[in-house]
Amino acid sequence: MLLLAGCDEEQAEANAPAAPPPPQVSVAQPVVKDVVEDDEFVGRFEAVSEVEVRARVGGYLESILFDDGQIVEEGDLLFTIDPRPFETTLGQAQAELDSAQAELNFTRSDLARAEQLVQRGNISRQAVDERREGFLGAQARVAAAEAALERARLDLEYTQIRAPLSGRIDRNYISEGNLVEENDTVLTSIVSIDPMYFYFDIDERSFLAYARDARERGANLQEGGGGLEVTVRLSDSREAPVNGRMNFAENRVDPDSGTMRVRAVVPNPGLVLQPGLFGVVSVPGSLPYLGILLPDEAIASDQNRRIVYVVGEENVVTPREVRPGPRIDGYRVIREGLTGEETIVVNGLIRVRPGVTISPQAVELPPVAQQ
Repeated sequence: MLLLAGCDEEQAEANAPAAPPPPQVSVAQPVVKDVVEDDEFVGRFEAVSEVEVRARVGGYLESILFDDGQIVEEGDLLFTIDPRPFETTLGQAQAELDSAQAELNFTRSDLARAEQLVQRGNISRQAVDERREGFLGAQARVAAAEAALERARLDLEYTQIRAPLSGRIDRNYISEGNLVEENDTVLTSIVSIDPMYFYFDIDERSFLAYARDARERGANLQEGGGGLEVTVRLSDSREAPVNGRMNFAENRVDPDSGTMRVRAVVPNPGLVLQPGLFGVVSVPGSLPYLGILLPDEAIASDQNRRIVYVVGEENVVTPREVRPGPRIDGYRVIREGLTGEETIVVNGLIRVRPGVTISPQAVELPPVAQQ
């Protein structure tokens, strides 16, 4: 019976399944480099300049010389108002000036003759004074006629309505043949398109942090926005982010919302940006410091904690609690818990448990993760 029992044990051991091999996982050291943490805010693009085009003289709209939505340059002819009434007024003003000039020439020569006669005693001094008064009155009438002529010339020039700035023009708000009221009828509008402004609101805490960082750089946040470089992303992820610079901050915090309006100026060479578009701006939220970076796949959750698995002696992994921060260059900043010299499991966490021996496959993390 003992012999049979021993045979049964040997048979059971032979039939028992073999122990599984150590799980294969990817391990790497964290990326350690100088980083700057970014804060994100939602804002809206606005034009640097915007103008409503109005007529400076009244009349009937004669022609429209642009296509709706086209790009116009400063000085381009946009509208014309019927110039005939103004041409008539200009001719009348020119005739009045000629008449006043003829009167001036006559009174000048008449005064000269009177001054010669008074020296010989042929006329009285009062007559000379009367002729001088007529000469001075003629001078005043010439000046008034010249001003009237210049006004008539300006009114005729204003019948050609030109673009006051370069940018994208809207549709025409009024059709040809309609009566245009002086300084009242809005004909169209133009917005500048390059560069663009981006306005967003920051909270009190962020404002104090940015102001502190600006002072350390020797700048003032409220003088030109501190000159902080920012990056703005559009709602369409296929559009490349645009880089800009903060150039303005309001002079007070809104007591109702506890926020401050800030502005950045960004270039728009491709003319993709339009006034009214939403965007997300990334603002440097810290001064440069030596940061420890890991991919999000290397960070596991343990209830309300975040942990990573550190590879120790004999390839045994142990969990370590960390405090993650924002994402930078495709990685997650580790604010606390690591020194940067550890070897971390970066891929295959589902096969890892505390105290498990692993079969590590070393990889090297690039300075910037591939998106």
